[in-house]
Amino acid sequence: MSHAVEGSVEGSVEGSVVRSVEGSVEGSVVRSVEELEDVLSERILGPDYPCLGAKSVFRRDRATVVLHDDMESPETASRLFEQLREYTGSVDTEEGFASFVAGFRGPQVRDEKHFEEMLWALLQRLHDVDEEPWAPEVSADPNDPHFGFSVAGTPFFIVGLHPQASREARRFPLPVLVFNLHEQFDTLRESGGFERMRDTIRRRDEELQGTVNPMVSDYGTVSEARQYSGRELEEGWEPPFEPDPEAVADDPAATEREGRPA
Repeated sequence: MSHAVEGSVEGSVEGSVVRSVEGSVEGSVVRSVEELEDVLSERILGPDYPCLGAKSVFRRDRATVVLHDDMESPETASRLFEQLREYTGSVDTEEGFASFVAGFRGPQVRDEKHFEEMLWALLQRLHDVDEEPWAPEVSADPNDPHFGFSVAGTPFFIVGLHPQASREARRFPLPVLVFNLHEQFDTLRESGGFERMRDTIRRRDEELQGTVNPMVSDYGTVSEARQYSGRELEEGWEPPFEPDPEAVADDPAATEREGRPA
């Protein structure tokens, strides 16, 4: 295990969990990044947790875990961007599934819509400080079926967890964003294992919850942005995210995606 001193960030070391701590909040549910890692591990490695990919990440110590104070702070977004940029330059995807996990001590989540608003506001701030071109493999338009969230030129699929989640698999004691590399899902598809894992996860989630998750969909059918917060969305929902117009206009993968089977 590799530890970072408080207020610093440490580069990813394969086979270890990288930690950083941002300040403190009196009365916080999680007082340190070590506690956050322990709570995450206990939750995800429990027998009923449905996501096999997440289990693999924590079983093999392939999670990069950071902890911040305020999810709504502009300073948090700037710091988180630097951590993600460092992560994208150091993570070795050939070593198997890996995830970047950001926890936030506050603010207290009122309900699912509140968490969704905070999630997208943070993603907007991350994008606003990101001077790298949008990842060419994915669309920058959050309504596009081939959307993926780009950080430092690297596409991610994001999973939000929080205390007020209606889906058991998304419920966690404090707000958390999990950044999963698109590249590892592409690799799994190429190996022929993606559909089997996907179907197993969906079956396990239905067994845990008692109902099918109405928001799950396959990449390329509808925008993955609809899945980020975990909330069951109403008809006509629009992602509250405005990408740089140049990122949408200059989309080198758009022509290639046209006519490609979803």
